[in-house]
Amino acid sequence: MSTTLPLQSPGGLVTEALNRFVADVSDALPDIIAGIVFLVIAGVGVKVIMAVVRAALRRTVPGESPVYRQFVATIVAVFLWFGVGLSFLSVVGLDGIATSLGTAAGFLALGVSYATSNMIADAVAGVYLLRDEDFNPGDTVDIGGTTGVVQSIELRKTRLTVDDDTVVRGNAEIEKKWTKIGDAGTAQGSPSPAGD
Repeated sequence: MSTTLPLQSPGGLVTEALNRFVADVSDALPDIIAGIVFLVIAGVGVKVIMAVVRAALRRTVPGESPVYRQFVATIVAVFLWFGVGLSFLSVVGLDGIATSLGTAAGFLALGVSYATSNMIADAVAGVYLLRDEDFNPGDTVDIGGTTGVVQSIELRKTRLTVDDDTVVRGNAEIEKKWTKIGDAGTAQGSPSPAGD
């Protein structure tokens, strides 16, 4: 025994679809308003946190290249805004999507960190070298048998003058095995404690 559904006119279908749409929007409206309020509050919070981070960076690395401060501030901002995005999805009731995005981002971050591990090591070592008062541009240093004068310390690399040539080394390599050479050619310093 089969039952047949009554046919509706096109106008009736459109009316029913509009009624369902309006009902769904009115049901979702409190979540949407809560999400918008959350975004406004979170946006203000992120701005305040970033102002504090930038002020702290200006105090901890004064006079250094602004590239370092901008690098750290950008990383902090990306993490904060990503957290705000995932929280927003949860507030508006899209917990499944937030969970999926969080998991996918974790795997992506793991892959990126593995692929860029040498670059990250060079950047971290560069911060240590910049903060080390015994390693400055103009100093004569011995780095694993290569003796030269430090020209510049950059985010990932340090440039040395060796016999009228420029030698570029990764900061992670330098940070592990450098020795400062005194005016008389004797060792004046030793590798920094962070390189041990």
